[in-house]
Amino acid sequence: MAVTTQYSTEYNQAYVAASGNLETNEMRGRVRVAYFTAAQDGAGDAGSSFALVKLPPGKVRLLAAMSKAYVNWTTGSATLDMGWDAYVEQDGTAVIADPNGIDDGIDVDAAGYQTFGSALVATGGTKVFNSRDGVVIRATSADTAIVSGDDLVGALLYVVD
Repeated sequence: MAVTTQYSTEYNQAYVAASGNLETNEMRGRVRVAYFTAAQDGAGDAGSSFALVKLPPGKVRLLAAMSKAYVNWTTGSATLDMGWDAYVEQDGTAVIADPNGIDDGIDVDAAGYQTFGSALVATGGTKVFNSRDGVVIRATSADTAIVSGDDLVGALLYVVD
């Protein structure tokens, strides 16, 4: 074997191939915080959900693996799915909802802090959205009921402009 030097796609684009500047969701963008407090009012059957935040229109990189929430869902064997509602891309293409595109089945049986992005491992825990009107991020209790007072409090970090 030999010693090699490899370049990330972004490093190559910006400095080696010099084929163009990187977009702000890749370099020099600003990290923004979308804070949310969601408390269940009354009982909710399995499949109940919270619309947590709406990311702004345009190209936005969700930093799911850097985002956290305190989850206090008291039903035994509770799991949390996180994903997005349907939206329209900048070019007019409709994107279908993916209720577990960020996380699929996080074990929240015991109250505690959770980090997101388990379904985004291949992209380093991030997801790029390029929407016309913004994207709603949603948390769902897919398999158990949510009881009154169950809550989810935290922040989603994202890069824009």
